[in-house]
Amino acid sequence: MREGSFYQNEGKWKGILAWLMSTDHKRIGIMYLGALLLFFWVGVILGLLVRLSLIAPGKLMDAHTYNQVFSTHGIVMIFLFIIPGAPVAFGNFFLPIMLGARDVAFPKINRLSWWLYLTGVAVILVALFSGGGPPDTGWTFYAPYSLQTETNVAVAVFGVFLLGFSSILTGLNFVVTIHRLRAPGMSWFRMPIFAWTLYATGWVQMLATPVLALTLILIIFGRVFGIDFFDPAYGGDPIMYEHLFWTYSHPAVYIMVLPAMGIISEVVPVFAKRWLFGYKAVALSSLAIAGVGYLVWGHHMFTSGMSDTARIVFSLLTFLVAVPSGIKMFNWISTLYRGSIDLKSPFLFALGFLFLFSIGGLTGLIIGSITPNLHVHGTYFIVAHFHYVMFGGAGFALLAGLHYWFPKMFGKMYREKPAVVGCAVLFIGFNLLYFPMFLLGYNGMPRRYFDYPERYFDGNLLSTIGSWVLFLGLTIIFANLILALFRGERAPANPWGGKSFEWQVPSPPPVENFRETPVYKEHGSRWEE
Repeated sequence: MREGSFYQNEGKWKGILAWLMSTDHKRIGIMYLGALLLFFWVGVILGLLVRLSLIAPGKLMDAHTYNQVFSTHGIVMIFLFIIPGAPVAFGNFFLPIMLGARDVAFPKINRLSWWLYLTGVAVILVALFSGGGPPDTGWTFYAPYSLQTETNVAVAVFGVFLLGFSSILTGLNFVVTIHRLRAPGMSWFRMPIFAWTLYATGWVQMLATPVLALTLILIIFGRVFGIDFFDPAYGGDPIMYEHLFWTYSHPAVYIMVLPAMGIISEVVPVFAKRWLFGYKAVALSSLAIAGVGYLVWGHHMFTSGMSDTARIVFSLLTFLVAVPSGIKMFNWISTLYRGSIDLKSPFLFALGFLFLFSIGGLTGLIIGSITPNLHVHGTYFIVAHFHYVMFGGAGFALLAGLHYWFPKMFGKMYREKPAVVGCAVLFIGFNLLYFPMFLLGYNGMPRRYFDYPERYFDGNLLSTIGSWVLFLGLTIIFANLILALFRGERAPANPWGGKSFEWQVPSPPPVENFRETPVYKEHGSRWEE
């Protein structure tokens, strides 16, 4: 085995089983990354079909097919890609190395998390291709329709239930790893910010995900056993479903976004050649976002008939949760001030995040304000805001992290020029696709409709053209990375000049990361044996 390689068989297992049975956090991270990117492309293709349908409304898809396609797009992108996202791929691979550990605290539980993810994926695939076919409820599975539709909702919901347990175990593993396995000398305020965001995310995964699990089990009870907690015809309350669902799903936004913010906090200082400005404020703001994020779910329900007092309280909390996000944004910008900026592709994706997430965050404040919310609720304005936060935020950050850590993970260097071109094309396509939706929503176009009046055609045409440009950008980006896997030059240990532990080991890292336990001397210093 050559030094720096973790691509060798473990024990008695050979071939693919050596990977599936592995407890090496790096192998598990690689497998997660491959699965995530596969489902990302599935979701992208389904999104293209939705956009293509909307330039010939009512002709390419009937209403039922359209509902199934956009619902499957949402389920795949949310539950199979963006929620597991950065924690399971980059978190699994890099957290132990960043902390100076040889593995996560519970390697076998980590493997179980991966198996649960695979099982959940398999169950969801069964739901898509059996029985009544893919769900047509949207990714939210809103009751009472999810109890009444003839599509395969119960099986899909059970798949998401299994994915939830995978998420809980991953969060538990990360929290214990951070508490117990930090290198000598690495105090809490010497940890990389990415570790801080995984710590905050881990608590959200452990405390919020069980609420979703309970809610989904109640949906299954309603469909399989006729025990209807949410159907008014049987004395149930659909508003209770909304409360339970968003009690999880708004904290889930931070499961998606917090690790993305951690990636940006790693990339920006390295390519600005400066220490992160306001390190402690950025670290503590992650905990503040996670804490306040539990309390703001009601802004999804301003039109559900809640009292004015409740709406005012939830609106205030929504504005409060923006404060720690603003702290991060201003500290990233301050880090760039007077920096020796190196405009490499990871940094360009990070810049894309800063711009697009700012738009997503500011429009989130518009939605969090009661009166504008009543106007744009349920319109394409919400779709645009959601994608600016999720794709423009978490998606661009994942691409920044992928380009930043690709040499370390695979030991190969990609070509810089195609990466830069792909980033530029993706950025243009993204804004061309999603910004017109703000205008469509403001002018009253409802979301989730397969047909619409003629006055909305121009905006939808522009948006669909944007989807083609975005697809081209993604194709350039991933073709470049795939080519690098097979033909890329060998990567040095530290191509970007990073200061954290992962840049002080070979590329790719050896099996147990370090020959000897590293000692952390001071923030940003090199480790020594």
